[in-house]
Amino acid sequence: MGNVFRGDGQNLDLSNGGTEVFVEVLMLAVSDLAEDEWDYRFAALLTLQDQNVMGRGAVGFDLGDIAWGASPAERARSKQFVLRAVELALSGHRWGELGYDPPFARDYLRQFKSMVETFEPTDDRRRGQGFPSPEERARASCVQHRILNALPHWEGCFLCNRPTPA
Repeated sequence: MGNVFRGDGQNLDLSNGGTEVFVEVLMLAVSDLAEDEWDYRFAALLTLQDQNVMGRGAVGFDLGDIAWGASPAERARSKQFVLRAVELALSGHRWGELGYDPPFARDYLRQFKSMVETFEPTDDRRRGQGFPSPEERARASCVQHRILNALPHWEGCFLCNRPTPA
């Protein structure tokens, strides 16, 4: 069982473990770059990809389902934020905090970057139904790890939510 991230006919098909790695390295970057309300909404979307909370093989999203913004300037800014976050993640930003080496993370990020680069967001008011609303944006940061989390859905970030080894 795996998860799919889609965008304009391209798919990033990941195993459950690959999904965990992809979301974690991207979330570290997003947590440090978020400034605008939209950024925090995108962070909330990423927190909803935490399989330790949502279930294994039950996550993924389509770029076409994201509310990128009403104006061309808003959509361009949102897209640029995602690309900046991917670039920061590609640099290995904060990977030392993961507690493991993510060997395939750069491949996942490069493929996702390609999907975002070629994706053209439109002003389709019907889109964004699966995208967190402004009220659902990631408002809190885990004090221990400095990673945005999805309060009030659950407390703690993805590092806090990891199962403890038996």
